[in-house]
Amino acid sequence: MGGAVSAGEDNDELIDNLKEAQYIRTELVEQAFRAIDRADYYLEEFKDNAYKDLAWKHGNIHLSAPCIYSEVMEALDLQPGLSFLNLGSGTGYLSSMVGLILGPFGVNHGVELHSDVIEYAKQKLDFFIKTSDSFDKFEFCEPSFVIGNCLEISPDCTQYDRVYCGAGVQKEHEDYMKNLLKVGGILVMPLEEKLTKITRTGPSAWETKKILAVSFAPLIQPNHADSGKSRLVHLPPVAVRSLQDLARIAIRGTIKKIIHQEAMSRAGNGLKSPPRFKRRRVRRRRMETIVFLDKEVFASRISNPSDDNNNSEDMEEERPEEEETKPSELKPDPPVNFLREKRFALQPHQGDTTWSLQKTEEPQHTAAEQ
Repeated sequence: MGGAVSAGEDNDELIDNLKEAQYIRTELVEQAFRAIDRADYYLEEFKDNAYKDLAWKHGNIHLSAPCIYSEVMEALDLQPGLSFLNLGSGTGYLSSMVGLILGPFGVNHGVELHSDVIEYAKQKLDFFIKTSDSFDKFEFCEPSFVIGNCLEISPDCTQYDRVYCGAGVQKEHEDYMKNLLKVGGILVMPLEEKLTKITRTGPSAWETKKILAVSFAPLIQPNHADSGKSRLVHLPPVAVRSLQDLARIAIRGTIKKIIHQEAMSRAGNGLKSPPRFKRRRVRRRRMETIVFLDKEVFASRISNPSDDNNNSEDMEEERPEEEETKPSELKPDPPVNFLREKRFALQPHQGDTTWSLQKTEEPQHTAAEQ
């Protein structure tokens, strides 16, 4: 199953193709896919096919096609701190990507039928933790794998926020799978040749959505021929974090934050830009008229609209630096003289003296005697 997108030259190009085809739609899912190189989960002699959108199987080792994993990750709607159960966890590729999103306070469990596959998954997990540069960029919820048939999980096990089954589920096992969910949880599984998303909306209420047509090998039924007894699978307990774990998580987070800040500072992006002040438009008034009337002085300003339009930009060109760096030195316009209009309406009296002064930037309320 697969082949929905073009093959990539490397992991990043494969993810680019999945994004372009809308299989990867959210940033969290994209980050998880880019952090873990799909080729690392292939045997060395098969790595040439790692970036093709095809499933791969060798003995008991199996990987679904990238487009299927993309749809599963998107449908699970993962968030930090949730609990996740992977039924048929295989190589651990999907569980590790999920762990990058769940973070240190999540729960990440897997059940796998074959002991050799569990050993393979643990080797790949150890390789990722010890060698991947991406590991240090995330708070990782490390998956725990247990051996057993996922149809024989102990009935007293805890319920999970998210559950995925990587094998075809027969209709008679649908309710069994649903009961592994908490209320509000999401189950994604192949059901009747369709990848199906089931959301538990209440104790006995469900919403079902068909995502796309798929072809999965069916779940292997439990075999009790040897002992005649069911071999219950006991999942790891969900324990409260120890004080030592909490301290380690806090210290690791602090160190990561410091390293990130130092890296940003070296790159020149760590410092905030100085605050910018909005440039204030200064208009040039060309003429000022001062009227002496009966020993009282009334000052008014006459602006020429055409001069304002022509010169306002000039003022911005002449003083942008001073205006931005010293905005407090700009004085507000003086109050309007409400007697101006009345004085302008009067004809000059005999004995009045009127003349014009060239204005600089601010009005000068002084007059020299003729």
